[in-house]
Amino acid sequence: MVNPRAAAIDIGSTMHMAAINPHADDNPVRAFGTFTGDLHDMARWFKTHGVTTVAMESTGVYWIPAYEVLEGHGFEVILVNARYAKNVPGRKTDVSDAAWLQRLHSYGLLRGSFRPEAGVATMRAYLRQRERLIEYAASHIQHMQKALMEMNVQLHHVVSDITGVTGMRIIRAIVSGERTPNTLAQMRDVRCHATIETIRAALSGNWRDEHIFALGQSLACSTSTKPKFSNVIESLRSHSRR
Repeated sequence: MVNPRAAAIDIGSTMHMAAINPHADDNPVRAFGTFTGDLHDMARWFKTHGVTTVAMESTGVYWIPAYEVLEGHGFEVILVNARYAKNVPGRKTDVSDAAWLQRLHSYGLLRGSFRPEAGVATMRAYLRQRERLIEYAASHIQHMQKALMEMNVQLHHVVSDITGVTGMRIIRAIVSGERTPNTLAQMRDVRCHATIETIRAALSGNWRDEHIFALGQSLACSTSTKPKFSNVIESLRSHSRR
């Protein structure tokens, strides 16, 4: 036994099963809720019995609150891939998942998954959120193109990017009620390669209300989910100062 003060948690969505050394308590396996207060109760129970290291097995994101609370209480916490625990032979059928994890962890047979330090984890969370927002915005842009095509307004064929200066000026004007091709074409940015005449020809469409509505909805969603990387950097700086 290399970790005599080891504990383990079988993470669930509404209940966590925690286990400590069976010689340390008459009831070495206990159930705890997933509320924040329950997580602190679990940490205090571990402290009472001298636990120093905790292994947990989980899928999804249910492990994150428990991990952070236990780490805040000073425990060494490792997240275990369920496949590793299942591949270790010798388990009896009447042993609970938490008790089996505790036994494996006490003998040093579990390998923790990579978990970066706090600052890197924070930056990774921001960048992953930014990546998701970019993906969401891209899907809304495709919906905008679909609405334009249904109206036979072929703006995306005459400008390289409908989310550029020219494209967004024209789309916002259409959503606001402008329908005159010549007026819309005059909103062309000087850097746009297409001429006013070409843009005007592409903007004669079938202005059906349902397509305008869909275009407005997609426009609102694309602008609300478009992330600003400067905001991400400022959030990281604020976090580092704290």
